[in-house]
Amino acid sequence: MYVVVMGCGRVGASLAGALQRIGHEVAVIDRDETAFLRLDPAFDGHRVIGMGFDRDVLTKAGIEKAEAFAAVSSGDNSNIISARVARETFGVERVVARIYDAKRAAVYERLGIPTVATVPWATDRFLHNLLRDDPTTKWRDPSGNVAVVLLDFHEGWIGRKVSVLEESTRSRAAFIIRFGTGLLPDKKTVIQSDDEIYVAAVSGTVAEAIALASNPPPSDD
Repeated sequence: MYVVVMGCGRVGASLAGALQRIGHEVAVIDRDETAFLRLDPAFDGHRVIGMGFDRDVLTKAGIEKAEAFAAVSSGDNSNIISARVARETFGVERVVARIYDAKRAAVYERLGIPTVATVPWATDRFLHNLLRDDPTTKWRDPSGNVAVVLLDFHEGWIGRKVSVLEESTRSRAAFIIRFGTGLLPDKKTVIQSDDEIYVAAVSGTVAEAIALASNPPPSDD
């Protein structure tokens, strides 16, 4: 696959190197020529100097034959503009943009541009390591904004309604495995001792949901 990476910071250089190592042809764009020094010495892909949203620069990078495009510069605006040009002008099917502003990331997701929201993702990773939780992420959407995890809940939740757990953890129960069978919970579903509860949570709240579920439920008082 031919991939164009816009931005040769630490993420862009790492991504370009990883893509090439697994057999893809890669072109990297950056407006600063010295940024290419971050690339692995073994990297022999294309290096293009210029703005990643400039059509001539994109054409020079081979965007017309690209099957994928990643916008990972340090600027949200540059990433979104270049992603939209790649998708809407050149018809690249697989386009992903890194966005620091989670609210803007949600907007562009609705426009059909997958994003990686850096701040919420980083928040989850910090909480994960600080609290030493070990949640098993079963699924994460392409933007990294929503994850499905298996909760290790406190025994005090047994006999409580799933809806109370959802409210307390700010998550949504996706499904429950009970006696080896999957079921979709509703407002009346009560937690049983051997339940495996999988919840969906927004990045930035995943580790928090895990921690809250491991604590006793709030009192009814």
